[in-house]
Amino acid sequence: MIHEYKQRVYYADTDSYGVVWHGSYLRWMEAARCEFCRAIGVDLVELAKNDVSIPVTNINIKYKSSAKTDDLISVQTELIKLTPLYARFSQTIKNAETGVAYTSAEVDVVTVNNEGKLYRRMPEYLFDKLKGTLECKD
Repeated sequence: MIHEYKQRVYYADTDSYGVVWHGSYLRWMEAARCEFCRAIGVDLVELAKNDVSIPVTNINIKYKSSAKTDDLISVQTELIKLTPLYARFSQTIKNAETGVAYTSAEVDVVTVNNEGKLYRRMPEYLFDKLKGTLECKD
């Protein structure tokens, strides 16, 4: 399953030269992963109430070109690997109108309790929801 999240580039996302600040891409990827979870029926607020959080442990990102103010971007998110301990997402940010690629990244996440202690096995409910996205490849 590939999930698409769209976002307009605003002045607050750019540096003094009018190009997107590198950290904005990370914020958009986070938003896209949250929307991916929402799309598969995972409520992150409910997870937190049940002592489960999903922090990022590794990001490998490649910057390819720069988005600019008022560009419409598309963040495509796909789960590409799932183990009992972690999940790996592939995320690509492109111009939604031209298809020009801005970044590509692989992002690893784990599950921890609200005090930050690592769960050795991802909670079954979350694992099953994520596994379902691997089984329905587009």
